[in-house]
Amino acid sequence: MNSHNKLRGLCIKSTPLGENDRLITVLSDEQGIIRLAAPGARKPKSSLSSATPLTLLDFQIVGRKSLKKVSQLKIIKSYSKVGSSIECLAAAQAITELTYLLIGSSDTQSNYLSTVLFHLERISEFKFCNQNEYVLLAMSIQSLIHLLAIGGLSLPLYYCCKTGKQINPPIGNWEWSCYFIPNEGFSITEDNRSLLKMNASEIALMQRLFFPELPIKKDGELLGPEKVWLRILKVVSNWIPAQLGKELSSLKILREFYE
Repeated sequence: MNSHNKLRGLCIKSTPLGENDRLITVLSDEQGIIRLAAPGARKPKSSLSSATPLTLLDFQIVGRKSLKKVSQLKIIKSYSKVGSSIECLAAAQAITELTYLLIGSSDTQSNYLSTVLFHLERISEFKFCNQNEYVLLAMSIQSLIHLLAIGGLSLPLYYCCKTGKQINPPIGNWEWSCYFIPNEGFSITEDNRSLLKMNASEIALMQRLFFPELPIKKDGELLGPEKVWLRILKVVSNWIPAQLGKELSSLKILREFYE
């Protein structure tokens, strides 16, 4: 079979189609988001029944119509462990919700799929304990910040949206403030339209979230107190609808759990 009829992608949605088929939505590097028909996938013994959400698959595709069909598939990796808790599932679903808003059909984004897989792996391996209750929240926030950056709607944390001056938070200077304006970004000058007034430590912590790893202290604990992470969640939760016109319902679940 020709290489252009092969596709590797993450199944992010699966819905019934007809009596026995499924309509699956797949995120891939080559084609962005693509919808495929999986004939007979709802039958218990079907070879296509493993086309389930949060599974990385290799597909063989046939047909020339707008809705192509899956003829064969192979499981590469399942991230089903994210369903071990409502909180982990909500963190994973926030990723897929944002993906729907950011990525269109035939919209290729370099490193987007690999970044999604990196964060799903981290979420799926997460285990709650008393010491790391807010780590999952931090993981979820960081995953969305990374994907927003790749999708061209990065949180503008490095330059003032009013003056254009670079934002260099002076940690330890408690008189310094930065103001979050959902439709514009962050201003180092006071603005009555701001949603949050943030201090230097909070801005510095958010800037660190652009790095691959979580901000961890030398003792291994997450940097930043609980209330700060909830404030950062508020920033992300308001930035997304301001830029994309829709809230992420999964973030509401996370917020209710942690508040």
